[in-house]
Amino acid sequence: MYFSAPQMEMSAAAGHRQRSVKRRRWGGLRQQWMLLGLFEIDQQHEFYGLTCMMKEGLAAATQNTIDNPPANELPDDDFRLKVTQIHKDFTMETFAGPVFSRLRGTLGMTEQEYQQALCSENCYLQFISNSKSKADFFLTNDKRFFLKTQNKREIKFLLSNLKIYMEHLRKYPHSLLVKFLGVHRIKIPHRRKKYFIVMQSVFYPDDRINARYDIKGCEVSRWTEPAPEGSQIIVVLKDLNFEGQSITLDQQRPWLLRQVEIDTHFLRRLNVLDYSLLVAHQPLHHDERHQSLSFATLIMRTKKSVNAGSSPVHTGTAAVPGSVPEDDSTLLLCNTESCSFKQSKVEVASSGGTPQIYTEHPRPGSDAAALPDFQAQNRRLLPNFKNPLHVIDGPEQRYFIGIIDIFTVYSFKKRLEHLWKRLRHPGRSFSTVSPQTYCLRLCRWVQDHTK
Repeated sequence: MYFSAPQMEMSAAAGHRQRSVKRRRWGGLRQQWMLLGLFEIDQQHEFYGLTCMMKEGLAAATQNTIDNPPANELPDDDFRLKVTQIHKDFTMETFAGPVFSRLRGTLGMTEQEYQQALCSENCYLQFISNSKSKADFFLTNDKRFFLKTQNKREIKFLLSNLKIYMEHLRKYPHSLLVKFLGVHRIKIPHRRKKYFIVMQSVFYPDDRINARYDIKGCEVSRWTEPAPEGSQIIVVLKDLNFEGQSITLDQQRPWLLRQVEIDTHFLRRLNVLDYSLLVAHQPLHHDERHQSLSFATLIMRTKKSVNAGSSPVHTGTAAVPGSVPEDDSTLLLCNTESCSFKQSKVEVASSGGTPQIYTEHPRPGSDAAALPDFQAQNRRLLPNFKNPLHVIDGPEQRYFIGIIDIFTVYSFKKRLEHLWKRLRHPGRSFSTVSPQTYCLRLCRWVQDHTK
């Protein structure tokens, strides 16, 4: 077909306009991510090659656990297992794959869902953190999972304490500790090995979050300049920024105080410090503040929250923590003689807040007697979210709370740093203190800033 010169010029102009519109559209999206403190890792990004390798390696590693699901009982060898998979330009090693696969299942995600989120065609996002850490932070495009580079010492510490960590989550299924979902190492010829971990994001879903804080319970270097008013830039604020504010939970406050105490005492046992309590909040909609849940909904929510089957080590099927099959004949609520709840099984707070669970100990010999002591495990009625363990609703605000960065051991170097900071900051509180002091101080901060 023959085109005249004017036609060709018009066609070229139309194509140019179309490409310009597309560039502006994608440029606008990239600019939007930048305004939020997130950068889309496209082909021009310095980490594009690395994240492509991460995706390819994670797809193969997850496929391995899909094809070879973990046994019901995890042997000790699974905690020491290292699987090496060779790819075209790199090699990726996966550590303790069956253990993390089991944990993912207890958090309500299938392996296929996990694989799709981490390995979709959508670009990862780079999160620019104001942390002093030299680590690189990436987010899946849906912002549900974090990927963070770690040094060899931190990875070794996590793997050496993995069994203790899993036991803690088994004993306290509603723990606030960040949930580690995978540990990997990429080896690229003639380049340094790259360790990274996959974690559940504490701030998910983040659509309406309007403030984020990283709390350590001290004052030195604990102020961050807030974003300009009206700006959409994501800035993670710190302790001094939070002064004058409170986390208002009403009836859920005792649960939070006890869980923070349980988790920080666990970290004290591991001889670690410098971990952070992440806190974010968003206003509840009117219908969320004054929701009137049906009794059937309360029963289902209660079953999901307190069933004994929720365990990172001993569960059989993937489900939201605490969920149970519909035809389970030993459901908590099926035996009214052996286990009862105040006010027709569940009492709803008069303020319209989240219903609270009250349990009586089952009689010996009853069907419910085999269930764990819910009160000792400090369980609560979980919200109906994909990320329920870190979400707590107060009367007016929804809070996202979790404990992260649990790799800093109180070593000889840290003891010297503590002495130096005492001389440099006399009479002021700083992060480098003994694990016992750090634990008690963070618990006191939560006590003082909640109501």
